[in-house]
Amino acid sequence: MGEIVMAVKATHVPSMLVSEQPGPAHGCRQAAIDAEREIGRRARELGVDTFVVFDTHWLVNAGYHINNNALHKGNYTSHEFPHFIQDLGYAFPGNVELGRLIAEEATLGGVKTRAHEVASLDLEYGTILPMRYMNPEGDVRVVSIAGWSTFGSLEESRIVGEAVARAVRRSNCRVALVASGSLSHQIWENRLVEQGFNTISREFNKQVDLRVLQLWEQGDWPTFLRMLPEYAQYCYGEGRMHDTAMLFGALGWDRYQGKAEIVCPYFESSGTGQVVAQLPVTGIPPAASLGMEMPVS
Repeated sequence: MGEIVMAVKATHVPSMLVSEQPGPAHGCRQAAIDAEREIGRRARELGVDTFVVFDTHWLVNAGYHINNNALHKGNYTSHEFPHFIQDLGYAFPGNVELGRLIAEEATLGGVKTRAHEVASLDLEYGTILPMRYMNPEGDVRVVSIAGWSTFGSLEESRIVGEAVARAVRRSNCRVALVASGSLSHQIWENRLVEQGFNTISREFNKQVDLRVLQLWEQGDWPTFLRMLPEYAQYCYGEGRMHDTAMLFGALGWDRYQGKAEIVCPYFESSGTGQVVAQLPVTGIPPAASLGMEMPVS
């Protein structure tokens, strides 16, 4: 029987890569880089063999989709920020069996989900950047799930998250879940974006973000999840926060009992609010209560 042994909400701001390079922005995101490296260290200690990443930079319009290649390998340049991310090589093994199980479980749960084994289907940087720091040796398997469904509902994403938990239980894997995306996400308008590199675009968004993190640290998940749809709407949550809905679906939604640990303190970046937080898996309710119950294979 497999197990979810780690759960994380993680930033993937491209300025992390810029922070590595010589120049005026060198070191600007070191705290976030260090936090994600620490997450990787903890994952290795826990014997994680697969990262399942809910990637808000993978936008899909119809259905839910999984990049289920046996090997993820490429040379990535961002269409969104080509001046930040250019020719970034990556190579991570996949976990085809688990990806297929997730698609099967989600589809049986009522949300049509496809697991794609297509060599030309590249990863997005919402997966590549966290894995750069959490999985630097490239030896832990990676399954990437599209975390921005433009016409899907947060309820459907919750169901997909529940399906992930059931699929993991049917496998023999030790899994770390990574919800890859920001909190508020209203990027500065174009004429202000460069000068706003280290600031947030709206004080309202910042104050809501900080209140959300208070709820997370207190473990007040029922309150947070009741506000999630409006939070995603009014604070422009990245990918409409489908990654977050998937994460909490896998953790048991409002029955989850853990309290978040803020591994990288909240920071502002190009108008957005960012964090790295770990959610202890000891608070997950029994897998049998996560939607449809399926037999263990």
